[in-house]
Amino acid sequence: MLVGLGLGPGDPELLTLRAARLLAEADRVFVPGEIARKLVEPYRDPEVLEFPMSGGEARIRRCLEENADRIAPHALRGLAVFALLGDPCVYSTFSRLAEVVRERWPAIGITTVPGVSSLTAAASVAGIDLSGGFTVSDGPAPSDRILLKVRRPREMAARLREEGYRTFILVERMYLEGMQVYRGDDLPEESDYFSILLARR
Repeated sequence: MLVGLGLGPGDPELLTLRAARLLAEADRVFVPGEIARKLVEPYRDPEVLEFPMSGGEARIRRCLEENADRIAPHALRGLAVFALLGDPCVYSTFSRLAEVVRERWPAIGITTVPGVSSLTAAASVAGIDLSGGFTVSDGPAPSDRILLKVRRPREMAARLREEGYRTFILVERMYLEGMQVYRGDDLPEESDYFSILLARR
């Protein structure tokens, strides 16, 4: 099993309890750089992997493949954790690494554990709230929308289809008792206050 583990924005006190537990339980821990290494060291002695951010796509792809092959034997035998700053599902190195692992080592199960994201951390540091809604992008125009507190998801999806959205995932009561995940056309008419709808073009 390979777990992409979010370490939060850089403050050691913002690691989650689950992150601390998984770092202690893992058979092997990998990190993508020195900042992540320092956050992990109180729990484990991690292996630092190189992930260049420049130098051409061919070099980046080669490093991804090499790192996937270094991680794979540990993930096949036990629990391998790849721990990185922020959250593994938001503009992270882990997303690309996981793609390569799936291609080269399809027998490896892959999952993620969220961390405090830089988006919410930045709002906290800046002393602002994001209640009015916001758009996030690292360059290209964003194609996904995330809507919070969606009480009538089927009706909302119908409106979003008119804007070109085609794929929908509703997470109801995330990490709480009674959590449900609905996909595609299986959206309920009504959902709990604690519901998030992901819409993708």
